[in-house]
Amino acid sequence: MSTPETRDVDLKKDLDATVRARRDLGDDYDSALVDSFLEKVEQRIDDVVDRRVRRHLAEERMESARGARRPKDADTWAERFGLAIVSLVLAIPLTAVAGGVAGTVGTIAAWLGIVGVNFAQAVRLNPGLLAGRRDRSDPQD
Repeated sequence: MSTPETRDVDLKKDLDATVRARRDLGDDYDSALVDSFLEKVEQRIDDVVDRRVRRHLAEERMESARGARRPKDADTWAERFGLAIVSLVLAIPLTAVAGGVAGTVGTIAAWLGIVGVNFAQAVRLNPGLLAGRRDRSDPQD
């Protein structure tokens, strides 16, 4: 792949060759030599524009691909509601088994586990939950 500097050097060489050919061939070939040189310039411009367009399209495709693969928002109402329902449904047998096996201590342990799972989910969805919030009327703001 050529760099802009080598393309400039190549274009300068082409211009020098065209000027030398004009001197050698005379005025009769001026328009043919100029047309030939202009075709080379146009081709170089077309190459640069094509490269830029391809790069721009590739960047747009990459950007859209990144956007398509963006992780989905986990904080949906359905997921929160589902966790609440599952927690309540499982709380009944967990409370019965824990209370029957370990009494009051078992019941407390089961409920601490249920509350812990729900609290962990709430913190995952709202990281600022543990940071605490100051009252907006607090003069320290």
